[in-house]
Amino acid sequence: MRNKLLIALVVFLLLLLLPFLFKKDTHRFVEGPALTELEYQEVSFVNQADSIKLGGMLFIPREVDSFPVAVIIHGSGSSRRNNPWYLSVVKHLQENGIAILLPDKRGSEQSAGSWEGVPLEKLATDTHAAIDFIKSQENLPYSAIGIIGMSQGGWIAPIVAAERDDLAFVVNMSGSLTTARDQLRFEEYHNLRPYTYDLIARIMAPLTAKMLEKKPRVAVFMEYDPVVYWKKVKIPVFIAYGEDDTNCPVEQSMQRLEKEGLHHILARVYPHGGHAILDEQQNVLSPKFLNDLRTFILEHTQ
Repeated sequence: MRNKLLIALVVFLLLLLLPFLFKKDTHRFVEGPALTELEYQEVSFVNQADSIKLGGMLFIPREVDSFPVAVIIHGSGSSRRNNPWYLSVVKHLQENGIAILLPDKRGSEQSAGSWEGVPLEKLATDTHAAIDFIKSQENLPYSAIGIIGMSQGGWIAPIVAAERDDLAFVVNMSGSLTTARDQLRFEEYHNLRPYTYDLIARIMAPLTAKMLEKKPRVAVFMEYDPVVYWKKVKIPVFIAYGEDDTNCPVEQSMQRLEKEGLHHILARVYPHGGHAILDEQQNVLSPKFLNDLRTFILEHTQ
C-alpha cells in the first residue's frame, strides 16, 4: 500500500513538472542601436515641484531649420541610457526630422531621487519639468512638443496631457487601458503559464497578484485607472500595441476604447509584436510601427 502511494505521488509530481520540463523560451530580446551610434547633447534640469535634479539626453535631427520635439516617458523600473528599445525609437525619429528628449528616470543614471513607491501623478511632474525645459531653450528651433509614453509610461502620458494645453500630440506605446489591478492579474497569469497548466495559472494568478499588491512599489498605483485621464485629453492620440503581448492586455484595452467611447483615439495592433512591438520575423522594432509613429507626429506638428 505504501509503495502504491509513493508511486502515485511520484506520478503526480511528474505531471506537475511536465510543463516546466518542456517549457520553451519565447522571450525575444530587442535588438537596436547602441548609444555610441547616436549624436546627442547632455542636458540637466530641475523638477521644481519635487526639488529633484534630472539628467537626460537631447537628440537633435540634422539639416533641418525647425523640428518637433518628442519627450519620452520611461516604463516601470530603472532606466538605462543604452536601452535598445528606447534608442530604436530615438534613432528612427531623429533620422526623420524629429528631436527627442530622453530624460533619465528619477533615481537612474544622472537623475537624483527615487522612483520606488512614488505615485504615477508625482512621477508625471518629471515629464512636466522636461517639457518646461524644452520651452525654456530660446536657441532651440522647435515647432511643437509632444510626449511618448512607453509601457508604464503610457499610464503617465495621459496624466501629463490632461494637465497641459501646450502639447501637440501624445503617444501611448504598450500602455494598458485597463485598470492597474486587471493589468497586474493579466501579467501574473502570463508569468505563471509557462511553468504550469493553464487552469492552475488562471487560479493562481489572482492570488499571486494579491500578494504583489501589498508591496509598496506596486500598491502605490493599484487604484489607477488610465481611462479617467484619457477622457480628459483633447489633443491627437496614437496608441500602439503588439499582438501577443504578455504584459499588457491588448484585447481588453482595445475593447475598453470602444466601451468608453474614445473613438477619436487612433489605435493600432501590430501582428505578433509583443510588448516591445517587434517585427514579426526579427527582434527589431516593427518598421511599420516606426513609420506610423513618424507619420503621426509629423502630421500633427506641421
